[in-house]
Amino acid sequence: MSTALPTFDDPAYRVPAPPVAASPEEERLRRKRELAATFRLFGKFGFGEGVGGHVTARDPIHSTCFWVNPFGVPFEHIRVSDLLLVDENGRLVEGAGLVNLAGFYIHSRVHAARPDVQAVAHAHSLHGKTFSAFGRLLDPITQDSLAFYDDHSVYDGFGGLVFDPEEGNRIAKALGDHKAVILQNHGLLTVGRTVAETAWWFISMERSCQSQLLAMAAGDPILIDEAEARQVSSVTGTPGFGWFNFQPLHQKILKLEPDLLD
Repeated sequence: MSTALPTFDDPAYRVPAPPVAASPEEERLRRKRELAATFRLFGKFGFGEGVGGHVTARDPIHSTCFWVNPFGVPFEHIRVSDLLLVDENGRLVEGAGLVNLAGFYIHSRVHAARPDVQAVAHAHSLHGKTFSAFGRLLDPITQDSLAFYDDHSVYDGFGGLVFDPEEGNRIAKALGDHKAVILQNHGLLTVGRTVAETAWWFISMERSCQSQLLAMAAGDPILIDEAEARQVSSVTGTPGFGWFNFQPLHQKILKLEPDLLD
């Protein structure tokens, strides 16, 4: 019997990879189900603000189209059957409901600029929008915040309500190749290679904003050393780690609210 201590390279300790769908149709259903689960969780976390907020998933069959929540429907009520398919020109391809114009102008530009990402999340969550008022990056003050170390940016403009595709282009440019961008005086936006990963980055970034606001109010938080921050980020900031972190929440919401799959 080996006396060697386990490492992250050992199969029993390795983070599993997202499953691979057998067909584009199966992948489409998976993305829609994860999207509906994301909205239910965002609702439970209180990320909704009236009719504001939207999460999109690129369609695996029509890559220039994306699935999005219908305008004016509470996050807590969204089911798979409620999701809308919208094309790159803002036309409703499938589903019944209103399309959020501001959401279209943001998400369509980000999807176009980042063909590597599958999903985009933006909401007016309390701590994210409060922290955004500082127009600054998150500091490396907690282990959890290191998932965003050197992998998020700030959009330092505020163009009001996004009713112009050029504002969406500016947001996409500010995002660059990062996983997240803090929209000054507005809120957070995250992206990922799966819907689950994207959702987790948003949830985790919102909590990191809350943590930093508390730490700043209490005093002068100590920063984590750059070398240590990069080492931790190389594990916790990966797409697979983001996807895996979402799984307990996904299992929980499916157990509590199975109607989301309708």
